Amino acid sequence: MKIGGSSSGSDPLVSGLHSRGVLSHLKKEGASYFVTFRLAGTLPKAVLLQFKAEREAIVAQAEAARRPLTWREQEELFRWYSVRVDKYLDAGHGDCWMRRSEIADIVAGAIRFHADQRFDLQAWVVMPNHVHAVLRPRPDWTLSEILKSWKGFSAREANRILQRTGKTFWQVESFDHVIRDDADRSRCCLYTTTNPVNARLCKQPEDWKWSSAYRPPAERIP
Repeated sequence: MKIGGSSSGSDPLVSGLHSRGVLSHLKKEGASYFVTFRLAGTLPKAVLLQFKAEREAIVAQAEAARRPLTWREQEELFRWYSVRVDKYLDAGHGDCWMRRSEIADIVAGAIRFHADQRFDLQAWVVMPNHVHAVLRPRPDWTLSEILKSWKGFSAREANRILQRTGKTFWQVESFDHVIRDDADRSRCCLYTTTNPVNARLCKQPEDWKWSSAYRPPAERIP
């Protein structure tokens, strides 16, 4: 369901704080976002609860005052995520279905399919057990709707190939960071495209096939 930009000022999925039961999410109308979603079971419950407590300590003050997170708080959350959660994911815990090229192709295709129609896609990468993307939803589309579309289609197709019935593919929760300015956007894009290098999956960002940074060898400048 699409939400019109002109009448969505009071909708927390467009602008404001909302929660899906585990983590709080900040939305800002017209903003770009750094988002991460991961396969189900990649973070054990005990680890997730520990991360949740650390994140909630940052979010609690803003929620109590019913105000948006400050940029400093947003920076703290981004550092919290990149230092703690992403390093855990890069260690390869849980199922890593996207190690299979046909599954990674499905996820990459879903991410790119509506680019320049529903959203502006600025950077993306498909890792073995999670996905990063930097995007700006276009008017009439919320980030939640876009993520639901990506995850819903890719989960159905991946489970079909894997012959899994009645099993959850993606974790319901996702992580999102409101991008502050051009410098923040550049940092988030770099973080996204260098994730395979930092995880020691390849030597250069352009080597990783399932990324916006990928360049076939024939297209690279010697």
